[in-house]
Amino acid sequence: MKITRVETIRLDEFTNLLWVRVHTDAGMIGLGETFFGARAAEAYIHETAAPSLIGRDPLQIERIARDLTPYIGFAGTGAETRGRSAIDIALWDLWGRVAEQPVYQLLGGLTHDKMRIYNTCAGYRYVRSRPNWSLDDWGTGGSAEGPYEDLEAFLHDAGALAESLLEEGITGMKIWPFDFAAKASGGYYISNADLDTALEPFRKIRAAVGNKMDIMVELHSLWRFPAAIKIAEALEEFDPFWFEDPIRMDSIDAVADFANATKVPVCASETLGARWEHHKILEAGAAGIIMPDLTWCGGISEAKKIASLAETYHRPIAPHDCSGPVALMACIHLCLNVPNALVQETVRAFYTGWYKELVTTLPKIENGHVYPPEGPGLGTDLLPEVFERPDIHVTATDAD
Repeated sequence: MKITRVETIRLDEFTNLLWVRVHTDAGMIGLGETFFGARAAEAYIHETAAPSLIGRDPLQIERIARDLTPYIGFAGTGAETRGRSAIDIALWDLWGRVAEQPVYQLLGGLTHDKMRIYNTCAGYRYVRSRPNWSLDDWGTGGSAEGPYEDLEAFLHDAGALAESLLEEGITGMKIWPFDFAAKASGGYYISNADLDTALEPFRKIRAAVGNKMDIMVELHSLWRFPAAIKIAEALEEFDPFWFEDPIRMDSIDAVADFANATKVPVCASETLGARWEHHKILEAGAAGIIMPDLTWCGGISEAKKIASLAETYHRPIAPHDCSGPVALMACIHLCLNVPNALVQETVRAFYTGWYKELVTTLPKIENGHVYPPEGPGLGTDLLPEVFERPDIHVTATDAD
């Protein structure tokens, strides 16, 4: 079996999403996905990666992963890594379809029969229709598209939001009320007034549901060390589950200093890319929880290595996913396989909303857990209607 065609698919409505389909001479097709900078990743795929894949055995996944990482600059989270991540996910999906087995079985089988999820409290438009978002709105505003405008909810009625999540069995929620205050100072300073405003959602959550809800604090690497410490100290009374990306990950020593200054675990980071940067942060003792992004680290192959690396440091992983439906399926397969998976990120506004416009199958999520996908490979595919949309862009590299 040989690769005969590498195809990318974009939709104008979902400017950050890019799908990759790897075709073979046996008529089998594997589906992958990446997120953010879709056109840049698409250009890399067709100018660099795809020509080197045509004619190759698609089941030599590890060899292909090695060959698509020719020098250290390709180990970050740039277009090259995002592009090869989508290719890698597609190859695992293809292998599963060929073997008629789910990806988690190919990875070694289930170590978990189900996986706990948490809800990233985004709305239906969050990082969906624009390549970049302003810290002023993050996609808020406008008319509600459904019952899960959770970003507006955490900003204005966080207690009721926590109660709503608990009613669905979801016991973890991620919020980011500090982002708005970071813009004015570049993250170097937060006023007492802004700090007090940002703490209000935490007060409301604890008043409404007590400690029944784990609160994941997302700081988006927007803060510098002194302000980040001030925020962390103010939050400790609310017993956060983690501090995610409290400062930029470009200074591991500074991240370690932050981690040593708080009792709350640091969760890091989708921005690190491949395993080499994760090794540095683990070696420095700078993170208590590791958060690889399968679409930004090199795909399933690399994420599995990151998970194993974290396990040697007795650290759990919690894969990052606030992107598309194919990436979520890939994350679920990984989580169900690796022993040190702690929890899987989900966005209920996405999986109950626009994901349904794009793929044939979504994972079973029930009572705060996600269950093993059924079917071979990842267990989902793009809907036929996607290919009939007027805003579709399909680009292909074929065998000569």
